[in-house]
Amino acid sequence: MSVRTIRTALVATTAVVLSVALAAPAMAAAPAGTDHEATRKAIEAAVADGVPGVTATAKDGRGEWSATAGVGNLGTSKPRSADDRYRVGSITKTFVATVLLQLEAEGRLSLDDTVEKWLPGVVRGNGHDGSRITLRQLLNHTSGIYNYTADEEFGRTYFLKDGFFEHRYDTATPEELVGIAMGHKPDFAPGTSWNYSNTNYTLAAMAVESVTGNRYGDEIRRRILQPLRLRATLVPGTFPKLPKPSSRAYGKLAETTTGPTYDVTELNPSLAAGAGDMISDSGDLNRFYSALLKGRLLPAKQLSEMKDTVKVDAIPNAGYGLGLIERKLSCGVTVWGHGGGIHGSTSEAVTTADGRHSLALNFNADWTGDTDAVVEAEFCGKAPVAAGARADSGTRQRVQPDVMSLSRPVG
Repeated sequence: MSVRTIRTALVATTAVVLSVALAAPAMAAAPAGTDHEATRKAIEAAVADGVPGVTATAKDGRGEWSATAGVGNLGTSKPRSADDRYRVGSITKTFVATVLLQLEAEGRLSLDDTVEKWLPGVVRGNGHDGSRITLRQLLNHTSGIYNYTADEEFGRTYFLKDGFFEHRYDTATPEELVGIAMGHKPDFAPGTSWNYSNTNYTLAAMAVESVTGNRYGDEIRRRILQPLRLRATLVPGTFPKLPKPSSRAYGKLAETTTGPTYDVTELNPSLAAGAGDMISDSGDLNRFYSALLKGRLLPAKQLSEMKDTVKVDAIPNAGYGLGLIERKLSCGVTVWGHGGGIHGSTSEAVTTADGRHSLALNFNADWTGDTDAVVEAEFCGKAPVAAGARADSGTRQRVQPDVMSLSRPVG
């Protein structure tokens, strides 16, 4: 499901059409007997809605199919590539949760351990108390810990034009990010409600490091990326650029969706540590979620824990597990995965419960487009709503900051 349905809006976003020349959609050859026509129309509709470019890859028992639409560079009109790497935002959360569940399976921790046990003194202040919060509550967003990306000063610094251009290459430590959250009161008492908080996963990544003595990115590489041969996927640390092949990423850096469009491709991703800093491509994301749902990364007990969801009223027909979202589509098909949003990048990766049918996609924009429509098209064959006719839900939210931009408007 689209990350726009689970993020708290720091910047209001509605559909808007860019006045730019758009390249014709490029289609890869599909396996015989496979019909992805609805998916193709859905990504074209996203471009008509104003997304500069889209890349998508689906994989099922009949093979792999990829498609692109629009452009990857507004200045040169270079099209997007099926092999594009992009910032995946909160899809990072599934990787971090998987590592913690692997550590539980190895007997090195329990998800019912308190945060205080592994991060003594870190979650304190303004009513926050790490001795009352478990690792499990971090992973399913029932901790009540304030979301640091909702802090007004953080928003001005990283999400609006002047602050972004001044601070996009700054390094933020996990301790600093958590410290921002500790400056606010909790959203609710631990375990009594649900609220999406990036702070939860910065803390989860810190817990991985406390348990293992290694950087969480190293643990993700050793435990997931290398065994699955996910060669396009990385935890970039403080490195601000996107590895090639990749397209440019675009955002408005404003409280409206009108006005100039900025290239926000470069930024220091430490501002999303553990919560949304990773980079990948569509093929790797499909392999990751397929392997996860097939039980290749977790024992049955831990996979069951991961799929134990909390009902979330804000997400229709969906529930949030441990870094994994379950969603029942309009045609009755259930998919599992996560969405991700960051400066200039909106991504989605989902798979069926048996891991046999997967879809991953990316919009190189953060203010428009409907990833839900692409998911519905792929799994239900549902034709997208005509461009301009779809009403935005008004619930788009910034799950994390993960990108930087050049200081000149485009278009």
